[in-house]
Amino acid sequence: MRAALAGALAVVFACLGSHAWAAGFYLYEFGTPDVGLASAGYTTRAGDAGTLFTNPAGMTRLEGNQVLGGIQALYGNASFEADAGTQVPGGGGNGGNAMGWLPGGGLFFVARPAPSALPNLSVGFGTLSYFGSALKYDDDWVGRYYLQEGTMLGISLMPSVAYKFTDWLSVGAGLNAMYGYLKGQVAVNNIAPGLPDGQLEYKDEAWGFGANVGVLIEPLKGTRIGVTYLSQLSLDFKANPEFSNLGPGMTTVLRNRGLLGAQLDLGMTLPNRVMFGVHQELGKGWAVMLDVNWEQWSQFGKVEVGIDSANPVSLTKTVNYNDTWHIGVGAQFRPSERWVLSGGFAYDSSMMDDDERTVATPVGANYRFGLGAQYAIQKNLQLGLSYEFIWGGNLPVNQSRGPLAGQVSGEFQNSYANIIALNVNWTF
Repeated sequence: MRAALAGALAVVFACLGSHAWAAGFYLYEFGTPDVGLASAGYTTRAGDAGTLFTNPAGMTRLEGNQVLGGIQALYGNASFEADAGTQVPGGGGNGGNAMGWLPGGGLFFVARPAPSALPNLSVGFGTLSYFGSALKYDDDWVGRYYLQEGTMLGISLMPSVAYKFTDWLSVGAGLNAMYGYLKGQVAVNNIAPGLPDGQLEYKDEAWGFGANVGVLIEPLKGTRIGVTYLSQLSLDFKANPEFSNLGPGMTTVLRNRGLLGAQLDLGMTLPNRVMFGVHQELGKGWAVMLDVNWEQWSQFGKVEVGIDSANPVSLTKTVNYNDTWHIGVGAQFRPSERWVLSGGFAYDSSMMDDDERTVATPVGANYRFGLGAQYAIQKNLQLGLSYEFIWGGNLPVNQSRGPLAGQVSGEFQNSYANIIALNVNWTF
């Protein structure tokens, strides 16, 4: 049963994957019209069923029953360029582009189950992936003793409910049931001259549970204020490392240290996020929006795996992270009844200092620029197309864990991502 569930969710992952392109490992983009706003209006726009995640209280603003489905294609660049400070046993190349293409998306359903008896009640269910990272370097690159390939993904299942208490106040909440998947692969320096590298692989899956709560206030007609809270969520990953092609010397060392079959504690805590937003209609089809948020990445607790010396005492190393903040501004214009045009800009601070960044976490401050359009084929059926460009710039790395792993120095040059999203919203 568990294997069947894992297999089914693996198929969903292929469509709902994510990359580490928020300030941390949270992604704002999952195929919805928010891509065209660079996430501005997250807490207050409430224009489609995607509000189930961005602010569940916004479900009370939707007419009838709605289904929103979105898909997106992301192409990112994370290409490392080593400098003269790199000193790695056996040398190696730069690793190629560790990101490349990745699909994504989300699916949401919102309904009013009892429109006559309880007209102010809305319920919904959504699935999306907003957390994760996926990197793949060339096997023989200079950072192979730190990471060759790593995947960390979460897919959320979100039943939600919202109630409109007054004409100006709505409250919503949802359960965030996340299935997490973790897999990694690093090379092992076999020490002895002439021996090729060995390899260490690990993988696990886990479930975590949290909450998503939102409030939407409309103090004046055309003015909306939103506040949301996405709670922390723990994924208790544990894995027994699988070694291959180890030399006799390294095998003896690991066995004597009790590390050959030791269980790795790779648990992590996804952070709290608090977001505040304002939406203001200006008349003549125009609306502007602003969002700010804070994410508590200092509690994340992700560890990295590898062998750093000829006499290792552990296979893991804890990495330090910073809390982050975000600001997004955007605008929408409705030139006719059928068309809505969107544009937005956002900034995210970095979850890592330059001297803490690693080849497994090539993240930093970034800038988002989004454009989008929605067209009503019929009154109850809208198509949306959006584009977003994310700029991360140059990300320096100077990483050293010991003589077997060596020192990796250089930078990820001109890091960026392009996202194209297509969505359909149906009201019935």
